[in-house]
Formats: sequence, C-alpha cells, structure tokens
Amino acid sequence: MRYISTRGKAPVLSFEEAMLTGLARDGGLYLPETIPTMTEDEIAALAGLPYEEVAFRVMWPYVGESFAEEEFRGIIARAYAEFGHVARAPLKQLAPNHFLLELFHGPTLAFKDFAMQLIGQLFEAALKRRGDRVTIVGATSGDTGSAAIEAFRGLDAVDVFILYPHGRVSEVQRRQMTTPSESNVHALALDGHFDDCQAAVKDMFNDFDFRDSVGLAGVNSINWARVLAQVVYYFTAAVALGAPARKISFTVPTGNFGDIFAGYIARRMGLPIEQLVIATNQNDILHRAITTGAYKTDGVSPSISPSMDIQVSSNFERALFYAHDGDGAAVAALMDELKSEGGFTISQGALESLRETFASGRVSEEETSATIARLRAETGEILCPHSAVGVHVAEQHLGATPMVTLATAHPAKFPDAVEAATGIRPPLPNRMADLYERDERVTRIANDLGAIEDLIRERRA
Repeated sequence: MRYISTRGKAPVLSFEEAMLTGLARDGGLYLPETIPTMTEDEIAALAGLPYEEVAFRVMWPYVGESFAEEEFRGIIARAYAEFGHVARAPLKQLAPNHFLLELFHGPTLAFKDFAMQLIGQLFEAALKRRGDRVTIVGATSGDTGSAAIEAFRGLDAVDVFILYPHGRVSEVQRRQMTTPSESNVHALALDGHFDDCQAAVKDMFNDFDFRDSVGLAGVNSINWARVLAQVVYYFTAAVALGAPARKISFTVPTGNFGDIFAGYIARRMGLPIEQLVIATNQNDILHRAITTGAYKTDGVSPSISPSMDIQVSSNFERALFYAHDGDGAAVAALMDELKSEGGFTISQGALESLRETFASGRVSEEETSATIARLRAETGEILCPHSAVGVHVAEQHLGATPMVTLATAHPAKFPDAVEAATGIRPPLPNRMADLYERDERVTRIANDLGAIEDLIRERRA
C-alpha cells in the first residue's frame, strides 16, 4: 500500500513513512493510493467479534507492509486495554431507529482516544525499530491534545508539544493537558483561537529547516493513521445494526472533518452507509459549504461545544480530493485560494459529488442546551454539548434507515454546560476524581511562529 498527497507533488510513501511524516512536504494530506474493499461476506463475518479483531481486519490492508501481523495485533491490544468498557464503542438506543455510539470510554473520555492510543503504540514500535527520536507538535480545540499527551507521555523517543487556544477549552480539557508530570510533554496556551493553533502547526511543517532539525511529526487528524483508526467503529456499529444486509446512516458532530471523513472511507470500503450527516454548531463553515457551495471563513465564535469551534476544517481537503477525482492540482489551487482569499467556491461537479454522500445541519447554542435538557428528561441520557449537536441534527434526518449519532465526549468533560442545561453536574469517573487537585504545568505563548519554534528547540530533550 502506497500513500499519495492530496496536492499531488509530494513523494509517495509507505504507511509507516506517511504516519511519521504527518503533513506532506507539498502541504497536502496523505491518502492511500487505492482504498481496499471488503465483500459483503467479509463484513458480515465481523458480527459478534471483539472490537480488537474488527480493528485488525479493517486496518490490516492499509498497514501490512509496515508491521508484522502479530506485531500489529499486539499494538491494537495495548491501544485499547485501558478503555473503560469491554465493548470499547457500545451502542445505546435513544429512540425508534436512532442510536447513540458511545466513543468516550477511553483514557481521556473522548473519541480521540480511539485513534491516539493506537497511534502512540504505532509510533513507539516504529521509532524503536528505526532508532529515531521525533518531536510531535499538535494543535487542539480541546480533545486531541489531551488524547495525544495521554498516548505519548513518558515515551523515550518522543517529545510532545500541544498548542491549544488560551481560555477557549473547558477546564477538564485544559487540566488533562496541563497536569501530566512527564518531562517529555508540554502544554502551550496560545493567544488566539484553534485555527491559529492549526495554522502554526502547518507553518512549522512547511518550515523545512525547522521541520528537519527537530524531527517534526504530527498527530493531528492531518495524520492518515488517525483517520484510519476511526474507520473501525463505523464497521462495529453498522454490523451490530444489521449491515451489510441493511443500510445504516451516521450523524457526526464535527469541526475538523476527520471523524466524518473516516465514515466516508468506511463507505468506500464497502460498508453500506446511506448517508453521512455533518452536524455543526454556530461555527458552521461545513454546513454552509455543503448547502451553498461557498467555503468561506467567517471568524470563530466561542461556544459551549468548543471542540467544534473551527473555521478551517483540515480534513475537508481529503474530501475535495475525491470530489475532484484525485486532481491534486485542483485541490492545491483551492487551498492556495483559501490561504490568500479566506475561502473558495466549490465547483458544481465537485459539490454534486459531495452531496451524494454528505448532508448537513447547524445547531444554535440555545438548541444545544435544549437538546441536552430534553434527552435527559425523555431518556435519562446525559449528553455532552457536542453529542447534543449531533443528536439535534440527526433527529432532522431520521427515516426508515437506522441512524447512529456519534457521542464524541463524556458529559463530565463539559460540566458547566451540562449543569446549566439539566441542573446536574456530571462527575468524572473514579480514575480522574482528583483531576481538579493536580498541579498544572503550562506555558502561555503569543501567536508568533518564531517564538513557538524557539521554545520547542529549547525544550526538546
């Protein structure tokens, strides 16, 4: 399996090389040259299997040249050993034909753990074999950073620097990033919003002198291994509800488009997904893009669902690549226009291609809070605000096909929003009960690329 850039000019890499590289040197994102498919019989055979076995069968065609079979099985086993639910990603019924996929049973209580725990194990195995050391730099709107720190803390061959927007994440999200004591992890509070953090990371990758001197690697959803790990739970959920004998739809609360793009890959692999519904909060660039064809940044408004407070959705570039039939030059031109003009217009052909798979919806702050309150009253289920955004949009798209809404975080990660909506302050699990008592370690930094690079050079072990 070989990996190519969405912009068409970077070297073709193996899975391991693409994983360790992160962002392609032409600024694009790596994708598999071909997408493996599974037959109906192969999909049906996943029914009743442990999550780890499904993960192996779904991901193995993408990684087999880089890892031995038993090595990869061991990596998967270690990645999910600390999850708090034996099913890893259990389904819960909310209403007739509407199901919630709980993705918050990992170490940091968010869906990012599914990918980050796996990628931590993959990095460790690959770097030990190579005898290399890397510097991981990531941007987070809240959950990626804590999941990355949890996955890489204490590893010998990795230094981790996570940029998050100062004052724009929940207290639980912040403390999960700032309380680990291991010397190889560093939380950096950037004066700006998430898009500033993400732009700084991309700029560091495009500063080749810096990139090469520190051995830069990325674990944001720009990293293909992150997307691949998320493909798995689409299969487990769909098969549990009767696939491949019947179609399933999914609604995904998303800001950076990585989680829902994983569903697109599952669909391309043969999983009978009827519709993928994009659920956005008031920062609704993805909804506007699908409904109008105009992908135009419009400023970031802080919300009670902060992990979705994004206006530049990196993984949308991957969807555009397929919508343009793999034309890297066309994608590169759109990304140049985004950088210089703040947006672009999707061509009619590409927009029709996107609409064949994706629908969308937007949820206001008031609707989010009302959904949290209503679901608590009707079902007893307490949703985090991001999951509530997904449920609200999913309810607008219910039909004969079973709908699965992705519950992306535990409600205790956003206790203020949940308490305001329900009067109930959700407690942290016992393993995190002392989180508010732990000492924090954080560096506040200006939105200045040179200052960030200097700090990383200085702090590296």
